[in-house]
Formats: sequence, structure tokens, C-alpha cells
Amino acid sequence: MTGAARYDVVIAGGGHNGLVAAAYLAKAGRSVLLLERRAELGGAAVSFRAFDGVDVRLSRYSYLVSLLPRRIVTELGLPVELRRRRMSSYTPAGSGGLLVDTGDTARTAASFAAITGGDADFEAWQRFYAMTGRVAERTFGTLTEPLPTKDELRARVDDDEAWRALFERPLSETLETAFTDDTVRGVVLTDALIGTFAAAEDPALRQNRCLLYHVIGNGTGDWDVPVGGMGAVTGALAATARAAGAELLAGAEVLGIQPDGEVRYRHGDAEHVVHGGHVLANLAAPTLARLMGEEPPAEAPEGAQLKVNMVLTRLPRLRDRGVTAHEAFGGTFHVNEDYRQLATAHAAAASGRIPALPPCEIYCHSLTDPSILGPAERAAGAQTLTLFGLHMPARLFRENNDATREAALTATLASLNSVLAEPIEDCLWRDEHGNPCIEAKTPLDLEAELGLPGGHIFHRDLSWPYAAEGTGRWGVETAHERILLCGAGAVRGGGVSGIPGHNAAMAVLGR
Repeated sequence: MTGAARYDVVIAGGGHNGLVAAAYLAKAGRSVLLLERRAELGGAAVSFRAFDGVDVRLSRYSYLVSLLPRRIVTELGLPVELRRRRMSSYTPAGSGGLLVDTGDTARTAASFAAITGGDADFEAWQRFYAMTGRVAERTFGTLTEPLPTKDELRARVDDDEAWRALFERPLSETLETAFTDDTVRGVVLTDALIGTFAAAEDPALRQNRCLLYHVIGNGTGDWDVPVGGMGAVTGALAATARAAGAELLAGAEVLGIQPDGEVRYRHGDAEHVVHGGHVLANLAAPTLARLMGEEPPAEAPEGAQLKVNMVLTRLPRLRDRGVTAHEAFGGTFHVNEDYRQLATAHAAAASGRIPALPPCEIYCHSLTDPSILGPAERAAGAQTLTLFGLHMPARLFRENNDATREAALTATLASLNSVLAEPIEDCLWRDEHGNPCIEAKTPLDLEAELGLPGGHIFHRDLSWPYAAEGTGRWGVETAHERILLCGAGAVRGGGVSGIPGHNAAMAVLGR
């Protein structure tokens, strides 16, 4: 065991939030050591060539950006390009489908009328998203400021109807009052269920919290594609932190953290001890508790998603002749996610069964950003598909992860095929061994690969973006003065945002 070095700040965990904190602190002149267990930096925000002999850089885990504030990009000088998608979503319904085209209001209205039989739901859609837009404009800026109180945030929203709809009543009440069509209700509800195992009527309002974070990003709620894949974002963060003087050490597993700032870690075959004036934990709460020798939180986190990555020779044919495949897959492609289907799938998963018709949604990164394709793949017309399956909680996979993963993937592909004009399997690219280019990640895979307890992509259920008892000024504080959270489990954490990393750095710099 080597002698102990001292740093102003030691950061445990090299995901994007840890890198944001490292960059801010190093730029402010603090000495920073960041420790990452995996062989590469980036955590869940990384790009991989996942298939042998296939030059395609997939955003393997997280895949879109909405919550990363332009303020962070500007202040850190990040050379990151995010591209807007014109098509918001497409939802197959019967022989047609519901297309939301942000560049053509008349076409969107006609699509609604064809599916719902009238204009009422489109008008309600416009009112609903005008409401969330107002909330986004008034609240997003608070996420990188000291935590407001509940009353302060409500005054900032300054809209009692919006406050009740988003912060007080189960989302089911709003959806069932505002919309008449289950397809439309389902499109709205899906944004409340990403990484969140909840029903629309959940009295704990977990679905409301998830929806809130999905509609307020950068004051618009737009979900953008990172050019070069998600790894381009964390690569830029790592380069910025290093240039400012931070030490970033991959392959360094943290073994223990003490309240006085001592951190013990293993790198290679040797164990080391360092001391930090502060320790920032880019870790889930159960992991931090284990490293500190404390009791974990009473409620264990549970992820609820199946992530599937594919490389295709071409996009599949659709039943709907009114849209092209490029249009349908250019935004979010919803599969069996109407309001009733989501409720049925949740009930099945809650009872311990894989849903018979798993709801999922898909997007095609390469349509917006072909730079992730190698020259040969691009010339051949290859495309990528990222599938995110809802209502696949970790409990389903505990007994036999491998077998259940295969069963869940089979059911999910059957669900996808039920809305296509041909099987997706006929469109899969083959790797250099002749194997189809498809991989699936369960919550337990994320637990093993990324250290996310229960595979929960937000570390825990999302929190309201205001102060509650014991949350502290920035929402990153713990029971120990020197130990701060800087990961997704902090108040206002979740998603690829960098917000917890920023806020932890501000908490350090303000002391």
C-alpha cells in the first residue's frame, strides 16, 4: 500500500456528472483526482463498437440529450454539437399512424384527425404542451441554482392549473380529462415511464416526476441527438477536465470512503489511499453506503427497462403508406404504447410476468447523425436502431437473467414486428462471424456493468426539483460535511444532464 496523497477534491465515479464536477473544480484552481472503476471514462454515457467487424459507434446505454444545460456547455467550453430532430414521434395505429411533425402543424393536425376522428385531441395536445412549455421556461433555470423551496418554485411556475396537473394530481387524471383517444394518451404517458416503473394513477406521483424532467429540458423539452454519439459528450468533458489540471484515473476501483475524506482504492495490483478536502460521490446511495460501512437506504432501487441496440442493413417497411420509414424512425417510434396497453403491461410486470405485448420505443441515431457509421457501413446504407422497452423491472430477471433476457427480447421483437410490414430480423446487419447485430441489456446487466443497483438508470426514483427536509442548499449534501453526492441520485439528478456535477462543484466552491 502506497503513501497517501492529498487533493482538494476526490471524485468517486467517472460518469458524465463526475466529469462535469472535475472540470468545474479544476478550472477553479482546485486539485482534483477522479477515480473510475471501469477501463474507460463516461459511465453510462459512452459509445461502443458493439459488434465484431462492424464500424458503428453505438450509444450503448444512454442515447439522447435534453437536460444538459447550455449554460454548462458554454461555461466549460465544450465542443459538443446537439442536433434537433424535426419528427417528434410516430405511433403506428391500425393500418395508419399518428405522426407529430414539428415542422408542419397542418400535417400533424391531419394525422390526429385520421386517428382520433376529429380535432379535439389535437387541440388538447397543443394546450397540454403549451402548458408544459410555460413550466419549462420558468423552472429549468432553477436546476443549476440553489434549491428553491416548494412555495418558491410554485410562485415561479405562476400557473395553478399547471401546478396541479404536474405536481399534485396523478397524471392519469390529467390525461383522461384532456384527451379522449388512448393512442394520444399513451404518447404523452410514455415520457412519464422512462426508467420508472409506475402506473399512470400511481399516488406516489413517480410518473409525474419523470414526466416533468422529460418536458423541461433547456426550457423547451426538446430531445436532441449528440453528434458522434454519447461518447462524444463525455470525451469532451474528460478532455476539458484534463486540460484544466484534473487527474482522471480509469481502472481504479474505490474500496472505501471515510467521513474525514479518506478514500481507499485499487489500481492494477496495488491499493492506494488518498485524502480529499471533499469527496464527491458519483455513485448510487446503496453503493456509497456500502463503501462507508453504513446501512443502505431502506428502499432498494429497481430499474425497469430493456435496452436493445441494433445495426440494420436498411430500415424496415411500414404498413402505413402515408409516411416514409425515414420520417417514422426520425423521431421516437412508439410500439404498442397506447394508454390501455401500458396499463396491461404494467399489471403483468407487477405480477412477475413479462408482458405479452411489451411496450417499447425506438429511435434511429444514424438518420440524424450518420457520423457514427464507418465509411463502408454508410455507403452500404446501414442504420442503427435504439430500442427502450418499458415495464421490464429488475424483479423479472433475478431468478435467471440470461434466460429471461432472451425471453424478454423475443417478446419485444414480436411486439415490434406486430406493427411493421416485415420482421425486423430480416433487416439486421451481420457481424464478421455471421451473427445478427443485436444486443439486449436488462436492469441486471446495467447493475453488473455500470454498478447501478437494481439497474436503475436514475440511481433512485426521481425527486421534485425543490427543497425537502434534509436536502441541503444544493441538493447534493449528505450526513457528512465532507461527502457530497454528484450523481443521478442527487436532488435534480437523472438523465444525461451534468446538473448534479455542476451543483456539487458549486457547493464545494461556495464553502
